[in-house]
Amino acid sequence: MPPFESMKAIYSNVKSIDESRQGEAFYTPEYEDNNHINLKRFYIESYGCQMNFSDSEIVASILADCQYQPTRDIEKANLILLNTCSIREKAEETIRKRLRTIDKLKLSRPGTVVGILGCMAERLKQSLLDDEKLVDLVVGPDAYRDLPRLLNRAEDGDKGINVLLSREETYADISPVRLESNGVTAFISIMRGCDNMCSFCVVPFTRGRERSRDPFTIVSEAAHLFDKGFREVTLLGQNVDSYKWQHPETHETYNFAQLLELVARIHPDLRIRFSTSHPKDMTDDVLHAMASFENICNYIHLPVQSGSSRVLALMNRTYDRAWYKNRIEAIRQIVPDCTVSSDIIAGFCTETDEDHQETLSMMAWADYCMSYMYSYSERPGTLAARKYTDDIDEDTKKNRLSEIIALQRQMSAEHNGRDVGKTFKVLIEGDSRKSENEFKGRNSQNKMIVFPKIPGLKSGNYVHVFIESSNSATLIGRIVQP
Repeated sequence: MPPFESMKAIYSNVKSIDESRQGEAFYTPEYEDNNHINLKRFYIESYGCQMNFSDSEIVASILADCQYQPTRDIEKANLILLNTCSIREKAEETIRKRLRTIDKLKLSRPGTVVGILGCMAERLKQSLLDDEKLVDLVVGPDAYRDLPRLLNRAEDGDKGINVLLSREETYADISPVRLESNGVTAFISIMRGCDNMCSFCVVPFTRGRERSRDPFTIVSEAAHLFDKGFREVTLLGQNVDSYKWQHPETHETYNFAQLLELVARIHPDLRIRFSTSHPKDMTDDVLHAMASFENICNYIHLPVQSGSSRVLALMNRTYDRAWYKNRIEAIRQIVPDCTVSSDIIAGFCTETDEDHQETLSMMAWADYCMSYMYSYSERPGTLAARKYTDDIDEDTKKNRLSEIIALQRQMSAEHNGRDVGKTFKVLIEGDSRKSENEFKGRNSQNKMIVFPKIPGLKSGNYVHVFIESSNSATLIGRIVQP
């Protein structure tokens, strides 16, 4: 498989993972035909959640200042980087396998520098640098500004390493180089890190404590994107709804609801999405902000992880079943047209059949439009690894996960079926994957819609689409007059 094509899905228990993008190579077409012999080139693959893809865009900006240009051809690269994920064991296995393949390439190209970025940097720095000798650079998610110095060390034959976590770093002043952008949708990182300490999760240890960006830099970035023709931004963070920034001089504070309003006021044609939310921080103020602005999309990713209050306590999720249901009920009341998606873990420590049934009943009650579903795998260093025994056998995990997937597939199909006969405002994102004669785009509820092209329309246009049919993944329709 070519390195820039999709690799096997990696599931996350913190962030939603786009299965089709794992191992995607950073690419900006305008540079690809530049064959200047002295030009230094970098090749970067991204794995994991959208935060990692967003970080790759920051890294590309920093490398551009070092006179590096991106390439999709790994054999042209002087610098090869993997932006890694450590959330699931299989993620690390995938990246290790990829590094061994790259190591063979490096033998035929002396002087090529290979590095890992992101979550695996902290966890496996010793192993990858010294024991396995697979990389020359190890750079943690808060140390990307140090890349120029580390590159100089690596190019001189030394090892470059910086995995220090920061309480201040947000990269707010760095303008990302947009990764193979469709020119319509873009991601904006608004905060980094996580303070929640869920017992199954490595993110607090690999990405550090929560830090929020200056809201005015976020608004400026969003406005700049709109001026360049982008029509949708997704606000990113480990927990976006925990966003809180205080002015260092006036001490005026901004929360997530206020930030949403600031971005929404840029222009009514700029759509706003956000990911990922923690149930404990999904306040009514956020919901009222969504209800007040048509351009804030009616979609919330609200991970439940388990439907059992007992298991949620073991996970240290800081809410129980009743609290979570209260948040869903608030969404239904304040934003009636809002769809909700979720993350679900099968087979967490001590999970009983009764606990599993509570998860299934929660799914059915919440009526998720889609979910990211995976079986539990113990991650070294987490609270669960230190305190609990991973005592659910793999066959049981597999069977429970299969039941969860089957239920979600059924609910997704029913969800989409209820949309047949409705008309939605859709932002055209580009050509359908299956046909160049069809457009694809999403509605406010984050549902993908495909429909025949009409001359004169292009990506970035808004259209009204009447839904004629559906399946569990997609709505199919035709353009109509509003």
